[in-house]
Amino acid sequence: MNLSSFFAATALLAGAAASTGAQAHGIWFAQRANHLALVYGVGADDLDAVKRLPLIKSVTGYDAAWKPVATKFRVAGPLLLVDSDSATTVVTAVLDNGIWSKTPDGEWHKKGKDEVPNAVTSEKTIKYAVMIRGPLSTPLPAWPEQTLQLLPVDAALPVLLGKPLKLRVLFKGRPVAGAVVQNDYVNDPDNEGVKSAADGSVTLIVRNQGLNVIAARFDGPPDDPSKANKIEHLATLSFVLPHAPE
Repeated sequence: MNLSSFFAATALLAGAAASTGAQAHGIWFAQRANHLALVYGVGADDLDAVKRLPLIKSVTGYDAAWKPVATKFRVAGPLLLVDSDSATTVVTAVLDNGIWSKTPDGEWHKKGKDEVPNAVTSEKTIKYAVMIRGPLSTPLPAWPEQTLQLLPVDAALPVLLGKPLKLRVLFKGRPVAGAVVQNDYVNDPDNEGVKSAADGSVTLIVRNQGLNVIAARFDGPPDDPSKANKIEHLATLSFVLPHAPE
């Protein structure tokens, strides 16, 4: 491929990505400069999380016994860093991205279908994130604020990439079928994923010897049908597999 063809292909892909709009983006936790940060984006896109701070409905830390730990965000330049009063085993967050409507030209507008008469579709989008930071003695519980949640079935996570990981997808605390689960939301965000079974279960292969961000997407009914056709719930589960000693 010559250089002009490369840039043309890149522009085409960028246009396709832009047309998917804000509903494609998720939130997850990752290390930034030795601090835990909340990332807003999709794939390699690491967008301005600070700009989305007013949309964040909760951030919560838990210790190994699942007791809440006082946790908050701290703005550091373009980053949202996580500060906790003591060590956390798990950190969670919820971001409500509001209602978006797509017009026939492929553009997304932050308005309901009652304000966009020619909308092809309208949806409310809510993002959830859970990060496992420390070893687990018991499986993760279901947290009420995590309307859509990905749970490892076992407490012990694999320690090597390429190993299977059985998960269960919960919607409002109950197993849900048909949620689309992707095993690498950062490095392979366009893969089709697999659907959860009737008991909410899905088994994936761990992709990375490092940061893993697994994503689940499920469409629920709208809370206001006059404004949106559905609520798109997008949940991530992140954890880090250690590399070999240096």
